[in-house]
Amino acid sequence: MAAPKGRAADAEVRTRSVAQNRKARFEYEVLETFEAGLALRGTEVKTLRQGRVSIEEAYAKVQGGELFLVDAHIEEYTHGNRANHEPTRPRKLLLHRREIRRIEAALGQKGLTLIPLEVFFSARGYAKVRLALCRGKKTHDKRETLRRREHRREMDEVR
Repeated sequence: MAAPKGRAADAEVRTRSVAQNRKARFEYEVLETFEAGLALRGTEVKTLRQGRVSIEEAYAKVQGGELFLVDAHIEEYTHGNRANHEPTRPRKLLLHRREIRRIEAALGQKGLTLIPLEVFFSARGYAKVRLALCRGKKTHDKRETLRRREHRREMDEVR
């Protein structure tokens, strides 16, 4: 079977990951994922391109019909001057209005939260964030995940 062609296939191939939230899939059960644009300032983009960003403690929330990424730490740009950005300021996420409404309705349910999984640059050079609608795992679910991971490791060693 031939490889897929077209803009969508090119976009998949040329995305460049900047930061990942590796603990998210362990701590949370991912129910649904979304891809949103990030509204950034100039010095933030430069720092992002250098890969100096942390999304481990970050989450997203709906405020006034808009979606914001909160507690994402993008370091100050080293060559920035007085126009430098604040490292942990809330950043607006760009999604369609109907997606924001759907997320807002889902967040109204008990135990659901919106967590960033990855920050990346699209094929067109835009900064984007992959968000996940998640439910927190219980301790026994985390233990089960560890057991499965260990079992897979052992099976790979046997092969």
